[in-house]
Amino acid sequence: MHFSTDGVTVLQKFFPQNIAPFNHMIIQSHPSVLHVAVGVVRNGLGEILIARRHDHLHQGGLWEFPGGKLEPDETVEAALSRELREELAITVEHATPLIKIRHDYADKQVLLDVWQVDAFSGKPQGLENQPILWVSPGELRQFDFPAGNRPIVAAARLPEYYPIVDGGSDDEEALFAKLERLCQGAYTLAQWRVTAPDAATFLALTRRAVDFCRPRGLDLVLNADPAMVLQAGAAGVHLNSRRLPGLKQRPLPGSLWVGASCHYLEEIRQAEQGGVDFVLLSPVLPTPSHPDARPLGWDQFGAWVGQARLPVFALGGMTRDHQSQAREHGAQGVAGIRGFGGA
Repeated sequence: MHFSTDGVTVLQKFFPQNIAPFNHMIIQSHPSVLHVAVGVVRNGLGEILIARRHDHLHQGGLWEFPGGKLEPDETVEAALSRELREELAITVEHATPLIKIRHDYADKQVLLDVWQVDAFSGKPQGLENQPILWVSPGELRQFDFPAGNRPIVAAARLPEYYPIVDGGSDDEEALFAKLERLCQGAYTLAQWRVTAPDAATFLALTRRAVDFCRPRGLDLVLNADPAMVLQAGAAGVHLNSRRLPGLKQRPLPGSLWVGASCHYLEEIRQAEQGGVDFVLLSPVLPTPSHPDARPLGWDQFGAWVGQARLPVFALGGMTRDHQSQAREHGAQGVAGIRGFGGA
């Protein structure tokens, strides 16, 4: 992906020894949005292709997802196909939108228009002599990416469905029956929103749930105090509307998930500033659990997702059948209690 957030890379390519005289001109130019098509390319094993930027380029030495800027009057799909053909010698056969990320700089705005490529022909190779690797989604966090790529890494790792396990510790049988259904449904990530009379009871129950789910391929994110996550061996924390306002910095290491519940754009901004990986935005549609809450509707939901700088799940009246509609409005996927096997 040979574009630069400061406008320097293109000139470096042609004037590598004499870039300084152009710096002032570069800062004064590019008032419009630089639209960049980015590909999260997956193979049949679910692995994702990443490439290492040459050391002499802007942010050289870091890893990135392939792609490049759109030419005048070029669609995103056309640009993505062209860039992957020029960089990797592959032909895109099927791609779907994954996430859009905007970055504001002193001299320009950059829009990273990220698509998931799950069907292609040809054998990928670095036509620009860039090293390339196939890595599993879980391994992405082990590589150094530009800071602006962090939401892309999260979106590439996150599933399309985020079920919520809701209940109380007084009915363990029902809770574990829900977990069994989720595991049988091949879900990979779920929120554990369970109440207990005290911390010790919650921790003991949660440890059993984590031990039950992990070998079956399901990771649990706790709707609880972040301190509980490490004690229970869970996959992360989900901050509810009471915990999010107090967030000053990321509460867990980067190897663990941090999610949050949001109802307004201002809360999404707070989540972004606090290092949250993804958010649930609700309620999109009317929901029995919150009958008095005014739903956002798809148009408002899509408008706020378009301004977000991290993956967003749709919540509120959602079922698996809403997945395609949610994706059309920019969402990572859908979340909910009912209709996901967790109710």
